[in-house]
This record gives sequence, structure tokens and C-alpha cells, in this order.
Amino acid sequence: MKYIVKTFFVIISLLTLHSCFVAKDYERPEEEINPINYRTDQLPKDSIPVSKVSWKQMFTDSILQNHINEALENNQDIRIALQQINIANSYYKQGKAGYYPTVNINGSYTYQELAPNSQFGSFFSSIDQYELNTNLSWEADIWGKIRSNKRAAQARYMQTEAAHKAVKTDLISRIASGYYQILALDEQVTITEQTLESRKKSLETSVALKDAGNLTSVAVNQTEAQVYAAEALLLDLKNNIKLLENTLSILKGQSPQDFERSKFSSQQINQELTTGVASDLLENRPDVIAAEYQLINAFELTNVAKSRFYPSITISATGGLQSLEPSDFISANSLFLTLIGGLTQPIFNRRQIRTEYEVALSEKEQALLNFERTLLIASREVSDAMLNYQNAGQRIDIKTKEYGAYQNALEDSKELLNNGLANYLEVLNAQENALNTELEVSRTRLDKFNAIVELYRSLGGGWQ
Repeated sequence: MKYIVKTFFVIISLLTLHSCFVAKDYERPEEEINPINYRTDQLPKDSIPVSKVSWKQMFTDSILQNHINEALENNQDIRIALQQINIANSYYKQGKAGYYPTVNINGSYTYQELAPNSQFGSFFSSIDQYELNTNLSWEADIWGKIRSNKRAAQARYMQTEAAHKAVKTDLISRIASGYYQILALDEQVTITEQTLESRKKSLETSVALKDAGNLTSVAVNQTEAQVYAAEALLLDLKNNIKLLENTLSILKGQSPQDFERSKFSSQQINQELTTGVASDLLENRPDVIAAEYQLINAFELTNVAKSRFYPSITISATGGLQSLEPSDFISANSLFLTLIGGLTQPIFNRRQIRTEYEVALSEKEQALLNFERTLLIASREVSDAMLNYQNAGQRIDIKTKEYGAYQNALEDSKELLNNGLANYLEVLNAQENALNTELEVSRTRLDKFNAIVELYRSLGGGWQ
């Protein structure tokens, strides 16, 4: 009866303490999420956001798809992220095993020589002891410490999975952007080569006109300078292509080599560009997902840190065989068993537990601020990409008209020159303006494709 009363008293005490602290459940900080917006309220939101679209549906060029597939298989960043997932998964499995007891098997042989004046020295000169035992230890999860540790490990695992998706999304966008950039450079090389050929013919014509006394040396020198300028531009463009091929080859996990591609003029992205609502970032954008799992991990670790202020309850047992003679080892008389129930309450430990709790609270606040910052950056990137896309579309129309105007000016200036109503410098100026504007049209088309790719990435597309 005395032991029953003591046990009942201990149970009541533990329940009273348990009411003082129960590990809390994570709640999403809606006050950080609700104010997020894209400044793109004029866009439709009733259709599927572009972030939900597979990258194979987004980028329909078969050559580009092959490059992306190779990059996803061979890129070192992707493979490193996969190893991080494996590490986190191992810790997660360990966290799930926290509810289980620890069990050890020990075997030992002890030889002891006794002093004649010792307690048993007058009976034995020496003792040989053989022992085989099993130890079992189990901690009761009264305060939710083990549960919180498991949830923290699970959040860490999910964070690494989201980080892998973020690497995948970023890699796809970098391959696509680089691919379009090479195509645009190819187009600019073609434009420059055609211009260079035209300028060489103009130089021949200007030299002939000078020899005939119809043109001054100034005009010849200007035409010659334009030829050299076009040649220098052509060298820069071709060099930029080689550098970009090297970069894209590394992204594919390959040594620098030629990069297969199609034509810029054949590129189309027909996917409807819709952003959805800002809260979609919580489901689609991997770095936002990872930031929230980091917050969950930090939150659960504060539960773990706080639980250390309360007593831990352990049950341990040791049992096995113990004998002084090997011949008597396998015998019922050699069996032994020890049961221990323990309760440990921290009293004074040089402020270690309080420091760990305060650090955990600060780390949780840091994770919350990081989550908020990640959301804000994501919303800004979506807004920037959409604004850049709209601006590029408008600039293409304007620059195309500007190029048409310079082409008309070039034709008119040539006709006026033939009729003696204009000088050769006006023709050269019109040629230079026409080239620069045609190159600008190509670059602006590239800006539009880059804006589409960036919008796709910033909304979290690519990993689906």
C-alpha cells in the first residue's frame, strides 16, 4: 500500500507539471503572408498559374529540352542537393526512432585478486567472474521533447527536399536563359555579317568615287572605319558565344564544348502568363517552402529546449547471466535482473539549459524574419519579371518601327546621294543607325524571353 501511495503521488506531481508545459503546435504566421502582392492586379487569376506548368510544356524547343534533361541528370549542384536530402532523411529516421528504447548486449570476464585484509580477502584470494547481460533504457516523452525532435528532423528533411527543387528550378531557368541568349547572339552575328558585307561593298564604291573625283577622302575614311567597327563587333559577338557555350556546358556537367541549338526566329512560348495569387508562393516556390520548413524546424527546437527545464523520466533494466565458474554459467541460478526507475530534475547546471532556450528563441525569430524576407523578395521578383515582360513587348513594337524608319532613311539618303542632293556622310550615319536599331530589336526580343523565363522561375515553376 505504501508503494501504491508513493506511485500515485508521483503521477499526480507529473500531471501537474505537464499542465505547466505542453509542446505547442506550429501555426503559420499569416500576418507575414497576407500583405504580399505582385502589383499585377490587372492580370487574370482564374486560370492555372504558369508556375503549375511543367517545364516541358513551357519550353517546347526539343533541342532545349534535351539540354535541360542532360543538366538535370549531370549537374553537380543537383547531385549535391540529393546527397543533402539523404543526410536529412537519415536524421529524420533517427528522430522517428526516438520513442524506442536503447538496447545493448555486453559480455565480460573479470579477474580480481583480493587483498588478504579486505572484506572478502580472508575467504578468497582471487575471483573469476563471467557475465553476459542485456541493458535496456527508455525515456518517457512526458513533455513532448521526443515528438518535437522528430518534427524538427522532419522539417529539416522537407527543407532539403525544397532546396533540391530550388536548385532544379534555378538550373532550368539558367539553361533556358543561356540558350535564348546564344540564339540571340547568333542572330546578331548574322545581322553584323550582312552589315559588314554591305559596308565592304560601300567601301569599294567610295574608293571608286574618290578616284573619279566625286568623293573626298573623309568619306572613304569614314566608310573604312565603319568596316573595322563591324569587324570588331563581330569578334566580340563570336567570343561571347564561345564564353556562353562554356558556361552552359559546365551547367550540364560537361567540359566546354560546342552547344547544339536552333534559330532564334523559330522560338515561341505560347503558354498563357498568369501569376495566380501571392499565397501560391507558399505551395510553388521552393525557396519560400524551404524558408517555412526552416521556421518549423526552429519552432520545434524551442519546444525541445523548453522541455529540458522539466524532469526526465527513465526506466532502465539490466538482466542476464552471471557466474564465478564457466561450468555453472548456463544455469537458472546464474540469472539476474535489475530494474531502475529514474526521475532527473535539473537544478543548477551553470545556466546551460536557459542559454540553450534563449538561443533557440532567437534562432526561431531569425527563421521568421528570413521567411518574411524570402516572401518579400519572391513577390518583388515576380513583379519585376512581369513588368520587364510588358516593357519588352512594348519596346519591340517601338524599336521595330524605329528600325523601319531608319531603313527608309537609308534608302532615301542613297537616292538623294545619287541625285547629288545629299553627302556620303548622311548615308553612313543612316547605315550605322539602322544596324544599331536592328541589333537592339534582337536584344529586346531576348529581354522578352528572359522575362518569361524569370517569371516562370520566380513563381516557382520548373520542379513539377
